Amino acid sequence: QVQLVESGGGLVQAGGSLRLSCAASGRTFSSYVMGWFRQAPGKEREFVAAITGSGSSTYYADSVKGRFTISRDNAKNTTLYLQMSTLKPEDTAVYYCASGGSSTWYNPIRQSLYRYWGQGTQVTVSS
Repeated sequence: QVQLVESGGGLVQAGGSLRLSCAASGRTFSSYVMGWFRQAPGKEREFVAAITGSGSSTYYADSVKGRFTISRDNAKNTTLYLQMSTLKPEDTAVYYCASGGSSTWYNPIRQSLYRYWGQGTQVTVSS
């Protein structure tokens, strides 16, 4: 059974940092692109960052570039990370991790190219 389980969310003040984790199991995730998306209240879910299976390439939304870092550890079961720094109130959202397929890297912001999704973890940034 494929599972993606996010953790690490919480309440933080503006300017602070958080690290999100996503534990993946039930599939050879090291072969596939993985990504982070987020959904703020009243808004559509949006792309945050993506990383190739090997971790050699990354891609970020302009809104988080330079502040967020995506990484992964494929040593045993794959764990995906999102290090978030210099957080802003507009970063408040539910953050989701997702796993893609063989074509995901051609358009990593496209949600329909991700096959598996986690349940999400809440990040709240206070001003």
